[in-house]
Amino acid sequence: MLEIGQSTQRSCAGFTRRALVQAGFASALGLTSLQQASGATERSVIVLWLWGGPPHLDTFDPKPDAPSEYRGPYRAIETSVSGVQVTELLPRLARLAHRYTLIRSLHHGTNDHGLGGAVAMTGQMPQGGRVSPHMGSVVARLRPKGRALTSFVTIGGRLQQGHRLIQGEGGGSLGAYYDPFRIRYDPVEGVHLGEVTPPENVTPRRNERRREILRWVERPAAPSICSRESEALDSLYGQAFALLTNSAGRQVFDLDRESAVTRDRYGRTRFGQSCLLARRLVETGVRFVQVNWSAHVEAEEDAGDGGWDNHYRNFEMLADRQAIPFDRACAALIQDLEDRGRLNDTMVVAVGEFGRTPKINSNAGRDHWQSCYSALVAGGGVVGGRVIGASDSRGEYPDLRPVTPADLGATMLHSLGIARTDTLALGLPVEGDVIEDLF
Repeated sequence: MLEIGQSTQRSCAGFTRRALVQAGFASALGLTSLQQASGATERSVIVLWLWGGPPHLDTFDPKPDAPSEYRGPYRAIETSVSGVQVTELLPRLARLAHRYTLIRSLHHGTNDHGLGGAVAMTGQMPQGGRVSPHMGSVVARLRPKGRALTSFVTIGGRLQQGHRLIQGEGGGSLGAYYDPFRIRYDPVEGVHLGEVTPPENVTPRRNERRREILRWVERPAAPSICSRESEALDSLYGQAFALLTNSAGRQVFDLDRESAVTRDRYGRTRFGQSCLLARRLVETGVRFVQVNWSAHVEAEEDAGDGGWDNHYRNFEMLADRQAIPFDRACAALIQDLEDRGRLNDTMVVAVGEFGRTPKINSNAGRDHWQSCYSALVAGGGVVGGRVIGASDSRGEYPDLRPVTPADLGATMLHSLGIARTDTLALGLPVEGDVIEDLF
């Protein structure tokens, strides 16, 4: 189902935001790729959110000379950039190293999934019940929709720690209006848009009658107090109804419009096809897309495997269900954007909330490690083929050019033309500094 955070507020026009989104949100987003038609380009960001914390020593920061209880069983392999190595589990990304830059010195102060997730997505630790907005929400506030219906989309389910929802995925202090539009992809059922597709017996005229009834039932009690935000929601509501009567509006979500070769290149997994959907979304003008590798990315919705949270059987899990689909999808996304002339206008960031302990535990796993971990950054003006920062000989702590999640967040905003002064004007102090080395 198409969701938008947990918001159910009524505007002065009487409708609920959840009703709006369940009705559908992509009429302007999917009718055509208006950017392509007009020749205009606007920068976007795609975050591949690797929930659970990928092991940096087994992905982007191998330590072949470390003691065996640190380095693990996988070889470090050469990449397309001389002197830069990744693990043998990432052969496709190894061939594309000239297209991206690795950050090997990320760190912050908590090994808790929930707090680490909030810090990584917002750049700041929640304090006194106040949660800063997700970087995508800041983008939605400062870089409105333009040609797309929304600026911020999350693909995948809500992030959870046990039964507790993670803070930092939405608008936070900016308000629920800036929560992401949330959609899901299922390998069997395809893209979940809920009520965006009406039953066969619901004709366009019947939809219009429903809208007329809704206008009457939920007419404003006090029009004089209508806010600018409510008026904006009213406009979106109309566009949502337009989608129900125009099949072209849903084309952006129809992955069958892609060739079988392209879909296979991304991998026929939730994560792979979600990455392909992210590419389609930014081509319609969406400014910020987050693809969640959530706890059930390749498992049943009610089962889950903890994402990348490999406290035990780390190396088996990596080989069986994590590294291969990630390598395929991330490499395909970067190459696809390059082939379509969109990589310079689309920053791709692959990162989790922290890394894993460099020292292997007694269960052949790695535990939470916030003191040093890695990220991949491509496109959006980034110069590829380099490494920023370095960890020490065992991957335990930054040894050169320490970088924080706030720095990475400021860098994503910078790629979209959003400066510190812009966020300060919203009362949102950004603690990080732009990682100038990337550009």
